[in-house]
Amino acid sequence: MNELIDQDYYLEAKKNALKEYNKLVSSGELGYVPSLEGLVNNADIVTEINLGLVEVPLKKIIGTYTHLRSLCFSKNFMPLLNANTEFERKWSSLCQSHLTEGIRDPIKVYEYLNWFYVIEGNKRVSVLKYFNAYAITANVIRLIPKKDENNENIKLYYEFLKFNKETGIYSIWLTKEKSYELLLDMLMKYNPKKSNLDSLYRYFEVYIYNPFRALYHSLGGDKLNMTTGDAFMEFAKIYGIPESFDEKEITTTLKELIKELELMSSDSSLSIQTSPEAITQKKVITAITNFVAPRKKLKLAFVYSRSIETSGWTYAHELGRLYLNKVLGDQLTTSYVENIPENDSAYYYIKHLAEEGNDIIFTTSPIYMNATLKCALEFPQIKFFNCSESHPFTHVANYYGRTYEPRFLTGVIAGAMTKTNIIGYAATKPTPEVISSINAFALGAKMVNPYSEIKVAWTEEWNSRVKFKDAGNLLISYGCDMICNRTLSIPHPVSTEYGVYSMLCSVDMSKKQPDRYLATPIWQWGIFYEKILKNILSGTFKTVMDLFSSNQKLINFWWGIDSGVVDIFYSEEHVPEETQKLVKLMKRMIVNNLFNPFTGPIYDDSGNLRIESEEVASHEQILSMDWFIDSVDSNLVQFKSIK
Repeated sequence: MNELIDQDYYLEAKKNALKEYNKLVSSGELGYVPSLEGLVNNADIVTEINLGLVEVPLKKIIGTYTHLRSLCFSKNFMPLLNANTEFERKWSSLCQSHLTEGIRDPIKVYEYLNWFYVIEGNKRVSVLKYFNAYAITANVIRLIPKKDENNENIKLYYEFLKFNKETGIYSIWLTKEKSYELLLDMLMKYNPKKSNLDSLYRYFEVYIYNPFRALYHSLGGDKLNMTTGDAFMEFAKIYGIPESFDEKEITTTLKELIKELELMSSDSSLSIQTSPEAITQKKVITAITNFVAPRKKLKLAFVYSRSIETSGWTYAHELGRLYLNKVLGDQLTTSYVENIPENDSAYYYIKHLAEEGNDIIFTTSPIYMNATLKCALEFPQIKFFNCSESHPFTHVANYYGRTYEPRFLTGVIAGAMTKTNIIGYAATKPTPEVISSINAFALGAKMVNPYSEIKVAWTEEWNSRVKFKDAGNLLISYGCDMICNRTLSIPHPVSTEYGVYSMLCSVDMSKKQPDRYLATPIWQWGIFYEKILKNILSGTFKTVMDLFSSNQKLINFWWGIDSGVVDIFYSEEHVPEETQKLVKLMKRMIVNNLFNPFTGPIYDDSGNLRIESEEVASHEQILSMDWFIDSVDSNLVQFKSIK
């Protein structure tokens, strides 16, 4: 009787095998499990290491060692051979063993690129996969491939080897560079209070990662073009590694996160809004007005990292909020919170604003992106905007200005007025927005002065007047007679009007001190906020439906000089009249789309041609810029190491 039952298992398994095999073959794929013989050339293997007995997750066992043995199984490791054969009898016997006493004998496998290929024990693997077992004990021989910097899989595998040596975890595969290093760093700081396992890493795998994987798959995550490990890392970046896995609590946020992951793993386009949409006053009923009905006024909140009195950046946004109240005060109410911590605790302040019933929340610093996203996942009915140039999310739109445009114009002034040809630039950190601004500044200087050189000093802090001042002093020590982003030491009318606290200045080389303030990019956030809110309230903004639909695009509001959101101030007293004429001409050309600062040919600091002659860099190239042009020296000693 048992033999008949065991054979029923085999017939069911074979049915599953044929279904998988036929599906793959009909789509032009190989229906069998892969064989290591067909994948690896011995000449490509540096060494073999016997790892001894290891508990191997069955999902990581994907093939056999020999090609001949692979023909016995479909790609899901179910048996393809007929019943009433020796193969079927052995497979069915293993079924009986598994159900009565468990399969105890270890198998033997090769591990290659964190996948496992069976040398001995193929039928044991097949039976356990049929019963959806989690793991099997195996004697593992690791095949180490040669290092190859041009092979992404091998590069990732070498990162995995370091992670695996420390943790003993095989079940996680990450596909982004340095992700294993980041996860290991998280785990080394991880300290759950409850653990009945000796190993912290084992606790994480059994009680956190595996339940996450099961829930993620049950919510449809397995259909995304992304590994579960990559999905977990995106979750951990927002929420950290939880101390325990509360499925009910995590399900809600994971459902929303999967919407983000779906766009990350697809080819969905990024909608870069480079200019405000035309406003038609006739349309008054929109998705957003329906969204907030029946409330008469739209309720907005602004989150500031520093105080209005001490931060030019915060002051500039506060001027924008006050301007918004002035021009649209009858249609909305606004509030703000200031001095919000620049760390993960910002989430609780943003969450409080959400709970107060705000319809739209603007977080005015890139530092808050993670906290904003975390809150947005919990309150999908609220629209969140983060002021940064980083890539937007489904739940959070970005807004920023094309700062490289006014930076180019200030570069023209610096290049025309320098006497030493050495110009300094105090910068925060090498993000794409900062790099594109430095490059545009350098291109402006180079256009009028081909002998100009730009030296960059890094502050590593985006809002510290002290560090910008000290970085400026460092640049003066290198012979710079022009400094971009030199902190204002005395009040200036532009600081009151626009919230600017640093400018392009000339340097008195005898005194080693700034002597004249020449120019600076300015932000006019009130114009931005007015245009966004008018478009939302009037219903003419064509992306409103995107913003509040479940199938939205990623929205990045990236407006330039033509919109009035960013502009340039320069001193008519100190900047030569002929230079002013050139700046005005170049500004008109940029506004009318007749000239782009990033027009080739442009070479990087290693001599590589980055932008071909007569070509113009795309928006995506500028938003992801990670290289410096040939006239930029970005290798000065970083400020943090200066005594």
